[in-house]
Amino acid sequence: MNNTMTISKEKRRSRIITTLIYIFLVILAIIYIVPILWVVITSLKNDSTLMLSPWAMPEHIEWGNYAFAWTKGHLGTAMLNSFIVCSITLIVSMVFGSMAAFAIARLRWKLSKLAMYYFLIGMMIPIHTILIPLFVQFSQWHLSNTLTGIIVPYITFSLPITIYIMVGFFEGIPNELFESACIDGCSVYKMFTMVALPLAKTGFMVTGLMSFVANWNELLVAMVFISNDAKKTLPVSLTKFVGPYHTNYCQMFAAIMIAIIPTIIAYVAFANQIVEGLTAGAVKG
Repeated sequence: MNNTMTISKEKRRSRIITTLIYIFLVILAIIYIVPILWVVITSLKNDSTLMLSPWAMPEHIEWGNYAFAWTKGHLGTAMLNSFIVCSITLIVSMVFGSMAAFAIARLRWKLSKLAMYYFLIGMMIPIHTILIPLFVQFSQWHLSNTLTGIIVPYITFSLPITIYIMVGFFEGIPNELFESACIDGCSVYKMFTMVALPLAKTGFMVTGLMSFVANWNELLVAMVFISNDAKKTLPVSLTKFVGPYHTNYCQMFAAIMIAIIPTIIAYVAFANQIVEGLTAGAVKG
């Protein structure tokens, strides 16, 4: 009898905890979703309707806000520039970051821990603290006002987090797999490409998406180094909608929606891989 009562109490307690967790998650989802919905609704209004009733639904849907944002804001060119910058940064940082992470995690050499600490220090330095010396140096190298001038800093500051996460994934691979590969005659390069990389693809997904989204949304570096409208990235182009004396908020929100759609699609498409990768990295690291 006592055992039955104990089991029923544990079940009741488990149900209460589960219910509280679901309530918390629902509230959290509302906190994140409501602002996005408000931006979508506002982007379909005009300024007068927004000022009179900011929380009301639009009486007339203003699709012209999106057309204006795309044409007058040159968002097509800006989106292409952002895609080029983020793609090159992603490829270079993932290739060299994974190589460095594999060397630190799996190769036996005296300075491996020192190298890891060196890259961890890179995570502690904000990119904004070195803007002035970078700008002076890049001006002398004629790299200012070019996409290369922002790709180089992006790669530099994407490498530490890439290496840090990938080290955890490479360390989580069983040693027996590498020992078997050595017995079969695999070189270090083959073990990296044929054993380590396929087993760490979830880590690539997580670090790649984090790097891409972070650089896609980066504003200050691109604003400092780029002044030519034809070379501006997407976040910099969004600043055109904010004027010193007047701001068209509805058209600005339409431009913001165009800018965040790629990141939303990426997160929705790879949500399972992101959760799996972050969980695995936390356990292995």
